[in-house]
Amino acid sequence: MADQELARLVGELAAKLSKYGLLLAADVDASPIAGIDLDALASRLAPLGREGELVVVSNEQLADTVQGILGEKVPMPIEIERPLTFKPMAAEIDANYSIHNRQAEHAHGAVSDFVDYFNDRLRRMRTIMAQHAAQMGNALQSLEALKSYASGREVYIMGLVSRKFTTKNGNVLVEIEDETGSAKVMFMNGTSQSAKELFERSASIINDEALAVKGKISGPFVIANELIWPDVPIRVQKRIEDDVAIAFISDVHVGSKLFMDKNFSKMISWLNGDGSGKRSELAGRIKYIVVGGDIADGIGVYPNQDRDLAVLDMYTQYRMFFEYMDAIPDYIHVFVLTGNHDAVQRAEPQPPLTQELIGDFKKDNVHMVSNPSMLKLHDLDVLAYHGTSLDSIISAVPNMSYARPERAMIEILRRRHLSPIYAGNIVVPSKNDNLVIDTVPDILHMGHIHKNGTANYHGVGIVNSGTWQARTDFQIKQGHMPTPCILPVYDTRSMSFESIDFSQAVT
Repeated sequence: MADQELARLVGELAAKLSKYGLLLAADVDASPIAGIDLDALASRLAPLGREGELVVVSNEQLADTVQGILGEKVPMPIEIERPLTFKPMAAEIDANYSIHNRQAEHAHGAVSDFVDYFNDRLRRMRTIMAQHAAQMGNALQSLEALKSYASGREVYIMGLVSRKFTTKNGNVLVEIEDETGSAKVMFMNGTSQSAKELFERSASIINDEALAVKGKISGPFVIANELIWPDVPIRVQKRIEDDVAIAFISDVHVGSKLFMDKNFSKMISWLNGDGSGKRSELAGRIKYIVVGGDIADGIGVYPNQDRDLAVLDMYTQYRMFFEYMDAIPDYIHVFVLTGNHDAVQRAEPQPPLTQELIGDFKKDNVHMVSNPSMLKLHDLDVLAYHGTSLDSIISAVPNMSYARPERAMIEILRRRHLSPIYAGNIVVPSKNDNLVIDTVPDILHMGHIHKNGTANYHGVGIVNSGTWQARTDFQIKQGHMPTPCILPVYDTRSMSFESIDFSQAVT
């Protein structure tokens, strides 16, 4: 390599290292870095930096790091060849999509930000709840108004749950708040069938969620006789004109030692026509793919993660993922969300992947979107969310489990909020709560817990798309059985999900 080109590489690497407070030694030997991804090299050297100091990277440190990169076993996508006999129907249909990213406004973490956040949640939930009230012929009353009502008055109130506990008498007491005041709502552990049913439902109440109660004032309490969640209305499933299909993927975890790269490559080959019969016909009808986050395994996401990584560099992980995306047929539009393992802010809503992570990859059919996002795909509203809040829902709501993710997703729809428990996962407290489900989707897609599940709730198709990572040590300790390499596909012809199993061993 010419001296001029080596000098250029040294200058480029020096610029990247300067972001970490690192300098290259004056006598640096540039020859080892020829052909090495400089972003990967810089991120691997970054831990040498020390806050407030300039650290010089020696020739020996540079050479050792380069050798480490060269010595990694990096799984690569297989070569893709589309059979001449494969005539995909979706290639003849024009794409029809729109993207509505949900991103938080800038927040400073001040008390006023939290007040604005919860006031916006309350305002939007009141709009949703007012639709229920109109159907029942009732008007919601403010909590402040309760002070002027005498005992025995029937009321219909709404607020955000601030506290819930069981009294000495075995009743459930729930405190709710709105911007005007607060109220104490009692769910009695009664003997009648209706009282038993209401008391049982009250066990599912969680902190910070919005709910409405019909009841009777009794001293300082409202004795509940009806509990109403915002919920989604019962609707007929939407039928679209074009005969297309939508595939759903999540939790690929490229870079992990447990990433099932051969199975993932087999799925990519299937999209390119490597199949036969009905399955091949379905592959040819796939027009859209929604990728629900955790596309890379990341770096430093949890303690000692490096022991679990086949690829120790973040930039290389993303480059590998986009090599897979490059092999997807151009007529299929792919929408890539971020997740808690991805190298963006952890707090939700999460922004799309940055250009730094995307690198030189560019295809007009691959779109980077926020987590969550509302996608309109051929007139179907698809609400895509990585699903980090599923952990808190499964923990807080009775009869939930990691084995049945669709049940927890139904609870999220019932509450019309993607992360109703505020402390359940990290959320940006901004002026707008962009995790409220204002628009009822036709399909709700999540991942995160590595378990496939589908359902239909009030006309909304629910899908958790599982994972492409084998069972981890943590999952073994927890007794959690993931379902890797199962691709759910929504068939608009039948308005139902079909699962394609790529989990069998691939040689």
